[in-house]
Amino acid sequence: MGSALPIGDPAPADGALPRELVVSPDTDFGAYVHVPFCRVRCGYCDFNTYTATELRGARQDAYADEVLREIALSRGVLAAAGALRPASTVFFGGGTPTLLPAGDLARMLGGIRDTFTLAPGAEVTVEANPDTVTDAVADELAAAGVTRMSIGMQSAVPHVLAALDRTHDPAAVATAVAAARRAGLDVSVDLIYGAPGESTADWRTSLEAAIALEPDHISAYALIIEDGTALERRIRRGEVDAPDDDVQADMYELADELLGAAGFNWYEVSNWARGDAHRSRHNLAYWRGTDWWGYGPGAHSHVAGLRWWNVKHPAAYAQRLDAGSSPAAGRERPDAEARRLESVLLRSRIVDGLPLSELPDAPRRAVAALIADGMIEGAAAVRGRVVLTLKGRLLADAVVRALTE
Repeated sequence: MGSALPIGDPAPADGALPRELVVSPDTDFGAYVHVPFCRVRCGYCDFNTYTATELRGARQDAYADEVLREIALSRGVLAAAGALRPASTVFFGGGTPTLLPAGDLARMLGGIRDTFTLAPGAEVTVEANPDTVTDAVADELAAAGVTRMSIGMQSAVPHVLAALDRTHDPAAVATAVAAARRAGLDVSVDLIYGAPGESTADWRTSLEAAIALEPDHISAYALIIEDGTALERRIRRGEVDAPDDDVQADMYELADELLGAAGFNWYEVSNWARGDAHRSRHNLAYWRGTDWWGYGPGAHSHVAGLRWWNVKHPAAYAQRLDAGSSPAAGRERPDAEARRLESVLLRSRIVDGLPLSELPDAPRRAVAALIADGMIEGAAAVRGRVVLTLKGRLLADAVVRALTE
């Protein structure tokens, strides 16, 4: 059901932003809608998600109405701060958003559109499991204004899917991609590498299968073992092996090689797109530190340096909104140094890079050594930006340490 919420300051019952907060009208604004429902819990998953037996009084069929209440609350909060801006991006994540009827997703998107308007050319993404996508679903989402579908493929190899507790048939991915294409949607597919029992040959099979689908975008994430998950417990009991860092590095290099040869360019450590137009603008907003409001249980928000997060359980979320209160559980306002460190961590991950001018003198002196070690691009540094090489992407944490010590 997800990791523990951060420890922060209490959030006011009305959700009001601090009076001294300065919100820039020129900063992009996005909306994230968390849909916390899943048919089954994948053994590796640490997200704030719930199966039917875990809802304890929350109603899936009432969820869209609860989110619409939070959207209405957010309008009042942001209007009081003088910060109503069109939504440049909207992202429905989860969980499995497409477990809800497409009409419910359309209503929530309509609430965001009616409240804030959508910026011209706004990117609107819906995550989907392959076995929940039909022509009717894709058509209804496209008609509502969705522009992009992100399909959880994870692997093309049955035993790897089984190791991840994924229940879809690999053939369902092609069916889902075709339905999204017929509806005129951009398509992204998500992959995970390093699952127990997955060989490099298995990973090549999945990469080649994903490329053959001809999507616009591919994400490839290394499996991370999160504390408290079913997979972590199995590893602790010795039932399966933990991911091997060296094998995962080999898998990453293979992904970069095959995706590059197929016309996909990396733009973030775990993401490749067929040209700049197909990058995930919503996720780029996170890495660049712009503003967004996260709707739904456990969702996080960020406006002008203030962060807050909602209560986790759908029932508690609904109860607060039904009572006319904000669902926010807590908030924090990191100081300038914390924000600088976070900027290094996030912006160094993207191909646009981190401006050298944002680094203090001591970390800036580390750049020459990082170039000599083959971790960052020398030509980009001459242009005033820190951009990771392939080796640097594999050792991104070490680069961040060098730039923040």
